[in-house]
Amino acid sequence: MSQVKKVVVAAVCAALGIVLPMAFHSIPNAGATWLPMHIPVMISGLVAGPVAGAATGVLAPVLSGLLTGMPPAPMLPPMTCELLVYGLVSGLLSRVVRTGNATADLYISLVGAMLAGRVVAGVLRALIFSPGAYSLEAWLTASFVTAIMGIVLQLAVVVPIVVSLERAGLVPPRYPEE
Repeated sequence: MSQVKKVVVAAVCAALGIVLPMAFHSIPNAGATWLPMHIPVMISGLVAGPVAGAATGVLAPVLSGLLTGMPPAPMLPPMTCELLVYGLVSGLLSRVVRTGNATADLYISLVGAMLAGRVVAGVLRALIFSPGAYSLEAWLTASFVTAIMGIVLQLAVVVPIVVSLERAGLVPPRYPEE
């Protein structure tokens, strides 16, 4: 994929990272429950690679915060770090995971990124953003209990969207047919 196309993917995904949360935030606590900003960040990483994914992970929350006030300022730094990791790791894993099955590769990369982002977010909150006030229980609750619907949504839509983009010829296929 050309650099220009990667920039376009990152830009479109960053824009989706602003628009999707706006739709979800009309429902109370929907952002923390459904995690709508995570979806385009991980799509960007899986489709355009780690740099585009990381860029989307930074641009989406920062631009959304500036334009819509979501996420609120106190949540912006930890959320930006978390999303950066999602985009970066999904892109890195998509480059190295090669099972011979494109769908399996994408799910392995997605789940790996989801876990890495949550671990990094928890460590950063515990050590930097909320030192002494962030517990293992708080991390487990925020990252897995409250977010279970968002996790299910990500598993249900991210890989099918990437596969659809490949089938439509909008992004290069993972395993080109010979």
